[in-house]
Amino acid sequence: MTAAPTSAFSAFALEPFPALQPGDDLAGTITDVLTHTSTALQNGDIVVVASKIVSIAEKRYVDLASVTPSPEAVNLSAQTGKPAAVVQLILDHSTEHFLATERGPIIARHTLGYQLTSAGIDRAGSEGAWLLPVDPDASARALRDALITYTGAHVAVVIADSDGRADRRGATVISIGAAGVTPLRVTEHTEPGGKTKRQEETMTDLVAAAAGLILGQRGRGAPVAVLRGIAYQSGDEGVGSMLHHAP
Repeated sequence: MTAAPTSAFSAFALEPFPALQPGDDLAGTITDVLTHTSTALQNGDIVVVASKIVSIAEKRYVDLASVTPSPEAVNLSAQTGKPAAVVQLILDHSTEHFLATERGPIIARHTLGYQLTSAGIDRAGSEGAWLLPVDPDASARALRDALITYTGAHVAVVIADSDGRADRRGATVISIGAAGVTPLRVTEHTEPGGKTKRQEETMTDLVAAAAGLILGQRGRGAPVAVLRGIAYQSGDEGVGSMLHHAP
């Protein structure tokens, strides 16, 4: 089935957004911001949430003092300049890794199946780090269900993570979890001679990248964006369903 096209859409940040504390109700906080800013979600909206605040809500913090670096982590630390305890977390939460350059960054295949810079480990100051959610697709479904309950609007949720690419400098934004939106958009067209060409696009990554223009990188202070007017197929397959290396 060929996906419906999107000719235009709008996007906006939910801000000011308060600093979350571990264990906070993320859906409740989003709803409070909607109320305080006199904003209402609409059916079909896609709520894009930075993975870090999901990790905070799910208490995915690790005290680096509790991590004992292995000899491999110490060697990688010396080579890349990344703290040995952080490197150990990368090794602990990945199945394989390589260096994009002689000095890094470390590109790792997370145990969940995603290929991410530093296995998605996010520093929390000098003393700690945030791990990815245990199951980002499940987190997206739970957040989607709670937002529908709180607001009455039938929305989709995409959990986004900033990530670098091994072939270039800089960071972009990709999806690591999704609910309510099918992760792959299928398009078909007939070529001269009658042959049908079928293509798959990573729909949730396109959504995350669009939201990334608003979410930005560290210090932006807008961890939630709403995209409105995007045509998409509903589904709960999740981002995990399109990975080449499933966990």
